[in-house]
Amino acid sequence: QVQLVESGGGSVQAGGSLRLSCAASGSVSSINAMGWSRQAPGKQRESVARITSGGVTNYADSVKGRFTISRDNAKNTVYLQMNSLKPEDTAVYFCNTDSWGLPPVTYWGQGTQVTVSS
Repeated sequence: QVQLVESGGGSVQAGGSLRLSCAASGSVSSINAMGWSRQAPGKQRESVARITSGGVTNYADSVKGRFTISRDNAKNTVYLQMNSLKPEDTAVYFCNTDSWGLPPVTYWGQGTQVTVSS
């Protein structure tokens, strides 16, 4: 089992920045990729960014050039730096991890609210 605790959400005006953090504990040696997803009211959850254990990243088209994902393997922590925030970025942001092996086991954090006002 992997436990995930997110922090760093909040309210910001459009154009502002926030940094989300997610600390993993438990069976951390099983973690391969880490990532962030978000869910806005009335919408499906969508993947925002993902980073593998080797540091390979990918992003949703809607956040490319504005968001940066990184991880500190020594601290078992993944970060999401969000710049140039837009009102449409408003959502609950969830951290997730994928284990090694097939099929991978996915764990989710409890979510943190990000609100961007115009």
